[in-house]
Amino acid sequence: MALITEMLENHPAGPRTSDPRLLVECLLACGECAQVCNACADACLSEEMVGELVSCIRIDLDCAEICATTSAVLSRTGATGPATASLLHACIAACAACAEECQQHAAMHPHCRICAEACRRCINACEKLLTSRG
Repeated sequence: MALITEMLENHPAGPRTSDPRLLVECLLACGECAQVCNACADACLSEEMVGELVSCIRIDLDCAEICATTSAVLSRTGATGPATASLLHACIAACAACAEECQQHAAMHPHCRICAEACRRCINACEKLLTSRG
């Protein structure tokens, strides 16, 4: 069991969402995506053709920040906070842009392929959580 699951189960206010499983999935996907995007930006900086990857690096870093912020807010408010839907939509948009950019470099740079996959997983988890909110 993920520690975040245990934390949410033991929160005095209760699960704060209709489906705690989807909240945990989204928290984990956002956290992983933030880490992967940061690592992809760092890997891009190590490439010989770094000049051609400037846009990718910027999008990676933006996506990482948005995913990390979304995860942080969700861990405090569950899926019920007033800004949650807006954050989830922003996270989806950032991940979609990052996945699209990284996919363009995926054949040449495996780190970009991995990043695009992390972004798609995050999009999926955010969309599921949004749908569960009604």
